[in-house]
Amino acid sequence: MDILHLVDRLEELFNESRSVPFTHSVIVDEDKMLDIIDQMRVSIPEEIKKAQQIITQRDRILAQSQEEANRTLSLAREKGQQVVERDAIVKAAQARAEQIVAQARAECETTKREADEYVLDTLSALEMEMDRTLAQVRNGIRALQENTPQIAE
Repeated sequence: MDILHLVDRLEELFNESRSVPFTHSVIVDEDKMLDIIDQMRVSIPEEIKKAQQIITQRDRILAQSQEEANRTLSLAREKGQQVVERDAIVKAAQARAEQIVAQARAECETTKREADEYVLDTLSALEMEMDRTLAQVRNGIRALQENTPQIAE
């Protein structure tokens, strides 16, 4: 039986009781009063057991909720760490790619400069060779003109 119902019955019994004139006392039916008290004695431990079960169930639910919250938080931390690591890997890869591109550009510039120097050296050497050959040709023509009798005019 519900403890609140028994308290209501006890209050009814009190309200139905006759008051003693010139006092704050009432005359209560002893059998009814003892019956309600006995029912309360039986009901109170049952109510306490129910309350304890509810408290135990609440504690279990709170523990499960806390465990679930901890697990969710742990998973979120792991995911966050993975994102940070992945982001760090991507940044490192981008930095490495930029280094490779910069190195390739530097090597390209060096190769171009060396090729230009080679072509310039080769053309300069060719020019000197051609100057020497031209000088030889002119000397040969001059020598021939000086040694050959003049054609009658």
